[in-house]
Amino acid sequence: MGEIVTKIRLIGSSLIFAGLIALSACGGGAGGASEPVIVAPTPPPPAAPVLETFSLLKENNPDLAGDIEFVLEGDTFSARSPTDLSVVSLTPTFSFTGTEVSVDGAEQTSGESSQDFTPILNYTVTNESGTTKSYQVDLTRFTGLPIIYLTTETPVVSKEDYVNGTFRLEGGREYDSVDEMAMEIRGRGNSTWFVHPKKPYQMKLESKRDLFGMLEDKKWLFLAEYSDKTLVRNHLAFSLGERTTLTWSPSGHFAEVFVNGEHDGFYHITEKVEDGSNRVDIGDTGFLLEIDQPDRLDPDDVSFQTPTYLINIKEPGLAYSDPEFAQVRQHINEFETVLFSSEFADPTNGYRAYADVDSFIDWFLVNEIAKNVDAQWYSSIFLHWIPGEKIRMGPIWDFDLSFGNVDYADATYPEGWWVRWNTWIDRMIEDPYFAQRVKQRYADIDAQRPEIKADINAWAEHLSLSQAENDSIWQTIGTYVWPNPVVYDTYEEEVEHLVEWLDTRMDWLAEAIDGL
Repeated sequence: MGEIVTKIRLIGSSLIFAGLIALSACGGGAGGASEPVIVAPTPPPPAAPVLETFSLLKENNPDLAGDIEFVLEGDTFSARSPTDLSVVSLTPTFSFTGTEVSVDGAEQTSGESSQDFTPILNYTVTNESGTTKSYQVDLTRFTGLPIIYLTTETPVVSKEDYVNGTFRLEGGREYDSVDEMAMEIRGRGNSTWFVHPKKPYQMKLESKRDLFGMLEDKKWLFLAEYSDKTLVRNHLAFSLGERTTLTWSPSGHFAEVFVNGEHDGFYHITEKVEDGSNRVDIGDTGFLLEIDQPDRLDPDDVSFQTPTYLINIKEPGLAYSDPEFAQVRQHINEFETVLFSSEFADPTNGYRAYADVDSFIDWFLVNEIAKNVDAQWYSSIFLHWIPGEKIRMGPIWDFDLSFGNVDYADATYPEGWWVRWNTWIDRMIEDPYFAQRVKQRYADIDAQRPEIKADINAWAEHLSLSQAENDSIWQTIGTYVWPNPVVYDTYEEEVEHLVEWLDTRMDWLAEAIDGL
């Protein structure tokens, strides 16, 4: 009991002692005044990192025509450089909230640090607490298309005579650039060369080279697309060709072209229809042929006549005395004789023994969808044959006067047959086997119509700046250009007309082909 009392007294003494210490710490006591406890305020958080403004000032970039102010939308600063001035080393001016601005980890100083603005750049702002915020900086160079620079020793005034010069490609964001290399260039085309002021060209590089991801070759074509105000009809047809079983269809890509320092506008850079392992591969013994017209033949062309068509031998170069000439003339005439015989539909002994049916169908459908005015019988109707194999139609070519862009024939209208009246195709459609295959193949293509129309609108959007620059030079929008059947005041209306025409055309064909 005494031990318990002792412990209680000790605990009480400890409590009294602790209370006295506490009073002393607070300045307590009988006569002391109470003082407040001062608590240090919590510092405010650092301001969020922000990139506030972004520009390219002429004072820091003397080659600029004027200041370029970027516009912020979301987290992207966007602007356009209105000329082809190189953007590989430009010095931006910017304001920000934070402690540092960096690109790929390298600190940037406004008005001092230069960057290559070819790609979209990521600028990162950091504040004092280490919080970061990234912004995309997107500078469109000129129209956003790759740029080709051509120089020539003399002006290009002939389709026959090459002019020496140089070629250089600045591929921009999408394609590899090509350093300057020697080339030859001449005019090309028929109505496109003789009728229109903006000229198409054929270029031959000093050595084979891939362009825009297309397989390497020496010869490349520059299509002016002068009468096609949408600028995409040929591209659309090539795209349709790629959706078929044709062994090869030409590809093309869009570019701005400068000739001897002067902007010549938009061009469609394409592969050429010619013999080659990367193009129409006819090997060592094959033939590339074209249905043609007497007044279109060159003096050195070698051709022959069937009961129906004039056939121009495009490849290889032959003389009339060569055995190969007699070989191909005999074979094509035999094919045509069988095609128009009473037993033409026989699967073993009829035209199918000579013709690759799928290639004839796909060639027919691409040209019929486009209602290509020349493909009925006139020109650019290509076929190729390797001895021991079947005759194949294709490749497809020449669609600037297609998809309703012609005012001198019924090919203007989206309704009605056109290429069906090609003599060979019309005869083949009389064969139920061929007609049924046409139905099946058209259904396959028509099922892709939403994607095809989406492609057209995407190309038009991609060309929005380019078409405006092109029109500022050639002033075709809103004026009649041979042989336009309609004239609209805006590029957008031209594109809308093309899409509507295509829709109506494919609707009509769906019903007509179903009735074959």
